[in-house]
Amino acid sequence: MPLYKTITPNSQTTVKIWKITESYDFLMQDLELKPETLKRVLGMKSELHQRGFLSVRHLLGAFGYTDADLFYDENGKPHLKDGKQISITHSFIFAAVVISDGIVGIDIEKQREKIKIIAHKFINYEANYLNENADDYVQYLTKIWCVKESLYKLFATPGLSFKQHCLVIPFSTNAEDTIAWIDYNQEKHRYHVACFEFEGFTCAYAIQ
Repeated sequence: MPLYKTITPNSQTTVKIWKITESYDFLMQDLELKPETLKRVLGMKSELHQRGFLSVRHLLGAFGYTDADLFYDENGKPHLKDGKQISITHSFIFAAVVISDGIVGIDIEKQREKIKIIAHKFINYEANYLNENADDYVQYLTKIWCVKESLYKLFATPGLSFKQHCLVIPFSTNAEDTIAWIDYNQEKHRYHVACFEFEGFTCAYAIQ
């Protein structure tokens, strides 16, 4: 089982990251999937997406859960039947799950040049400290995206905008944590977000 990394930021929270090296057929073995889950997997056109989805089910098993323990609400937010909080992500060859007593959000993204093309869609306040000509610009943008995506998953509120409502304060690209805010409906919410890099990928997770 290629469990890549386990992180325990506090006694109530655990993050597990999986490196997806197995084939689709291998990942399907020994998995008990709900009929609706199996239908969803079989309907995916990308095998890479299928493998990411199935690796999340294996990560659930590493926590002691099964697919039957997981369900989604009307906004697409995942939940566990025992009341524990969960957030899920996968990108290319990595997948991750965080489970906690408190509300959480997690995201993994591959660092790619194309993020510069969409930067205007999620950067607002952060433009005040970003340097487009810096060697680490793509790395920095990816960290900001991951931080905002983790907040988006944590807050799980329709209408929340990366650009208008999520703010990430300045931090160095080698920093492994930062402070971010959600400013929504005239209320401000402050979060500590862990952020780290590995093998050309970035991961961020926020805990309420």
